Amino acid sequence: MFFHRSGGGVSWLLVGLGNPGAKYASTRHNMGFDVIDRLVEEHRIPQGGVKFNAMYGKGRIEGQPVILMKPLSYMNLSGGPVRDMANYFKIDPETEMIVIYDDIDLEPGQLRIRKKGSAGGHNGIKHIIQQLGTQTFVRIKVGVGAKPKGWDLADHVLGRFGSNERKLVEEAQERACKAVEMILADSVDAAMNQFNKKMENV
Repeated sequence: MFFHRSGGGVSWLLVGLGNPGAKYASTRHNMGFDVIDRLVEEHRIPQGGVKFNAMYGKGRIEGQPVILMKPLSYMNLSGGPVRDMANYFKIDPETEMIVIYDDIDLEPGQLRIRKKGSAGGHNGIKHIIQQLGTQTFVRIKVGVGAKPKGWDLADHVLGRFGSNERKLVEEAQERACKAVEMILADSVDAAMNQFNKKMENV
């Protein structure tokens, strides 16, 4: 359950999952990185450099103090940097953290916000759950589409979007940013009501 907090300096930790390096840029698996980059740009979040093997920055979104981070540990080891950052900044992951990542079970362009749950086959989330010892944290899942029949899953998630998907994906990234803003300004429930509706892909 999320509670409104006064401006007492308690921050939110916003985590985008992905893999570091140019060869992974704009791949399906880097959806979380791309949303964080968009939030950084739209809200002019100053870069803080690297801490606990993650790029991070501190600023404000919707009047709330936030810490944005992109783990540099590679996807399958995302939990260590997230745990260390949360501990250092005294973040309670169950009430003060949002994780943004790709989901192959959602079509490109779709969003799904959840307050808790299993990893659902996502290795980055699996490692975060292991390292934090809880499945209760808010996540925003951004659809990247199921792998084509006969494809290797790694080839699919480490591939890039086709031109026909790109517009949907960019719109979904923008809506993921709006979902973060609504969670911070209002509540997780409000964002779920607004953004969990299936979008018509036109």
